[in-house]
Amino acid sequence: MTLTDVHVVWLEDVGMSDVPSVGGKNASLGELTRSLLGSGVRVPEGFATTASAYRAYIAANGLEPGIRAAIDDYRGERKTLREAGEAIRELILEGQFPPDIATAIREHYRALSTRTGRTAASVAVRSSATAEDLPDASFAGQQETFLNIAGERELMEACRRCYASLFTDRAISYREIKGFDHLEVALSIGVQRMVRSDLGASGVMFSIDTESGFPRSVLISAAWGLGETVVQGSINPDKYQVFKPLLADPQFEPIIEKTLGSKERKMVYSRGGHARTRTVDTADQERRSFVLTDPEIVTLARWAVSVEKHYGRPMDMEWAKDGSTGELFMVQARPETVQARRSESVFSVYHLRGSGRLLASGAAVGESIAHGVACVIRDAKDIEDFQDGAILVTRMTDPDWVPIMQRAAGIVTDHGGPTSHAAIVSRELGVPAVVGTGNGTTVLTDGMPITLSCAGGEDGEIFEGTLAFDVEEVDLGALPETRTAVMV
Repeated sequence: MTLTDVHVVWLEDVGMSDVPSVGGKNASLGELTRSLLGSGVRVPEGFATTASAYRAYIAANGLEPGIRAAIDDYRGERKTLREAGEAIRELILEGQFPPDIATAIREHYRALSTRTGRTAASVAVRSSATAEDLPDASFAGQQETFLNIAGERELMEACRRCYASLFTDRAISYREIKGFDHLEVALSIGVQRMVRSDLGASGVMFSIDTESGFPRSVLISAAWGLGETVVQGSINPDKYQVFKPLLADPQFEPIIEKTLGSKERKMVYSRGGHARTRTVDTADQERRSFVLTDPEIVTLARWAVSVEKHYGRPMDMEWAKDGSTGELFMVQARPETVQARRSESVFSVYHLRGSGRLLASGAAVGESIAHGVACVIRDAKDIEDFQDGAILVTRMTDPDWVPIMQRAAGIVTDHGGPTSHAAIVSRELGVPAVVGTGNGTTVLTDGMPITLSCAGGEDGEIFEGTLAFDVEEVDLGALPETRTAVMV
């Protein structure tokens, strides 16, 4: 089937060959739906608009000249990034869907509601850009997601807002860095039935150890409520590690490690008002309990192995548990991009030579060392205050922070774990980070000289002062062969 002239399509009818039409995210969901159902992998049903629908929307509303003018003004420093982004988003939000596209979206929504047994199904409306989730980048989430949308009017408004989010400040900045033509990139909208993870749980999963690159383990993060808290790194989730080779035998539950996270807060649906979600404190029992049972951990790990086997490479996945039914779902899968590109024979080893007072510690991201002055920024509205080459200290990060993260010598966050946004982007950029310190923004002050070390294993440390360190380049290919076979 060709999607060139199709505006709306069911997810089960698309696969990875359709990335140009429905973007990486929706293509992957379709691939999972139609190829891995036999392996037990469940994906929430839904549909997607195509890139041709987006381009028809832009053309029907005559938006291209205005978009190009705003981008030219930004490049020519006649407009700031924020001003250019606002101007483009306003243009898109003022547009109207061509009648045939609007009708197709409404008809598919009605059919989805019928499939789920509802008059007006609650859905998640997600963006999937045609230049997103490709093997050489991990900056997913550049556009917006809208949760708990119900009814045709709300759905059409959410779709418009998805289109406008193709030109968020962070998305414009990302494409400038990557060299993508802003008008060559299109956006597909994914509409899926809402998994009630607000009543259950959700999290992130990797089919490879994200720090060591060990290929025979699955790493799972889990928290109560909607998954944004784990992805954003706003809480410290549970962490589970599973040994992959023994998963094929149903008599084994090869869980290597279980770490209880503090999980102080969770995201749930709002009742009334404009906001669709809100963040609330978790109950003491929730904080003291593991989110997943051992059988659920093993089920997710087996899904990870199935997904990795199908794609033939390490994968970065998101999952959700419906609290009303107890069902587990896979809600996203994309290639893992850091360890997959890492050289297996050449690497650097860092050694800290100096010593200083330990100020804070957390989970290490990367294996290097950096020093510089601390630049404490608690709110994204103040990111313009960041000084190049400083060590960014903040509560947590989201895609809005990427432009300064790539200019930082190191990163420290109060919240988050190895699968949080700060950790994933730090790995992609090759910037060392210590995440989930709990107190970084409290004990580190603006302008303080500090040294950040991720060279000591899983635990990252922040020391007072500028400490000396050495870097040793190791090339395993240059090592002499031994007469005795080395078996590891």
